[in-house]
Amino acid sequence: MHQLLKILLVNKFYYPRGGDCIYTIELEKLLKEKGHDVAIFAMDHPDTIDTPYRKNFPSEVNFSSKSINAILRPFGTNDVKRKFASLLDDFRPDIVHLGNIHSQLSPVVAKIAHEKGIKVIWTLHDYKIICPRYDCLKNGETICEDCLKDKKSVVKYTCLKNSKAASILAYLEALKWNGSTLEKYTDKFVCPSEFVRNMMLKAGFKSEKLVTMHHFMNWEQEIFEKKEEHIQSDYYCYLGRISHEKGVETLLKVASQHPYKLKVVGTGPLLERLKSEYRSENIEFLGQKNREEVKSILKNALFLVTPSEWYEVFGLNNMEALSVGTPVLGANIGGIPELIRNNKNGILFESKNEKDLIQKIEYAWNSFKSIDRTMIAEDAKKAFSADKYYLRLLKLYSET
Repeated sequence: MHQLLKILLVNKFYYPRGGDCIYTIELEKLLKEKGHDVAIFAMDHPDTIDTPYRKNFPSEVNFSSKSINAILRPFGTNDVKRKFASLLDDFRPDIVHLGNIHSQLSPVVAKIAHEKGIKVIWTLHDYKIICPRYDCLKNGETICEDCLKDKKSVVKYTCLKNSKAASILAYLEALKWNGSTLEKYTDKFVCPSEFVRNMMLKAGFKSEKLVTMHHFMNWEQEIFEKKEEHIQSDYYCYLGRISHEKGVETLLKVASQHPYKLKVVGTGPLLERLKSEYRSENIEFLGQKNREEVKSILKNALFLVTPSEWYEVFGLNNMEALSVGTPVLGANIGGIPELIRNNKNGILFESKNEKDLIQKIEYAWNSFKSIDRTMIAEDAKKAFSADKYYLRLLKLYSET
C-alpha cells in the first residue's frame, strides 16, 4: 500500500485549453483515483472548471492591455504570491507539481514552495525555461537555438510579437528566472520526450535534475478485434491547433493536390484564413470537438497527419491516435519520432518538405488499409499506461 499524499497541481489555466491543461486535468483525475488528496492552483478565467480552490486563484490578466499588472505578472506579483502562499498554508501539500506557469502565474510559485520546504516537480510542456519565446522559433518563423546560450537573441530578433518592447520584457523575465535559479527551486524536471531532455542539457541544466517520462492515456482503451474493421475508412485527419508552427498550411497545400478526404479538427489563429483559402470538396474543417467526438474521428480515420514545423515536445494527438489503433504520419522533428515505429504504427516525413509529404500521404493511403490496428492499440496501451505512469511518478514524488 502506497503512502497517500497531498498534491498541489499548478498550471496557468484550469480548463481544456491545450495539451498542458488536458495533462493537468487528467493527472488530477488519476491521482484522485489512486486515493491522493489533490488541490489546484491556476489563474482565474471565465472558462475555469469549478473547484473549491478557485477562491485562491489570482485574477485574470490580459496581456494585450499593456497594464502594469500585465507587465509585472511574469516577474511574480503580490496577488499571485499572497494567494499561493495562502493555499500552501491551508492545504499543506507534500508535493507541488508544476505545469505551464510562466507569464500568467510565474515561477515565483516554485520559489515560494521551495522556501517552505515543499518538494517541487515540474512537468515541461514547452521550451519557455530555455527560450524566452517558448517555442524555439526565431520570430515565430524558423527553428532557432540561439537563446539556449544567449537570451539576448530574443531582443536581437524581436521574437516576441515582432515588438522590441515585448522582446525586452521577455529577456528581463528570462534573466530573473534563469536556469540556475529554476534548478535551485525545482527538485526534478519531467521531460515528456528524450528530445526535450536533450534540449535542457544543451541549455546547461544538470542531468540529475531531468527525468524523461512520456505522457499517459487515461481514457478506456478500445482494442479492435479485427484489423479489417477500418479498411473502409474514407478519410485521414489532422488534430490540433490551427497555427503556423503546427504546419497546417503545408498540409493543406499538399492535401489540395490529393483526391483523398482530409478532416481538420481544431481551432486557432489561422482557421478563418485557411478555411477561405482552401475551399475544396476533399478538405473539411470541423472546428473544435469534445473528447468523445475526437476519439470517434481518430478511431475511424485511416491515419492521422502531424505536420509540425517546430520542436514538438511530445504530441498528445499522436498518443491519442495510437491508443485507438490509428497509425500516424508524423513530421520527423522534436519528440514525434520517439512515438513512431516505421511501418508498424506509422511513418515519418521530412518537416516542411511538401514533396516528401505528398509522397508519404500517397503511401499511407494505400499501405495503412492493411496495417495491424489491433497491434497498434495494444502497444500504445502498454506504452502509455496510466498505471505505469502513476508508479513512476509516485517514485519521483517519494524520492528524497
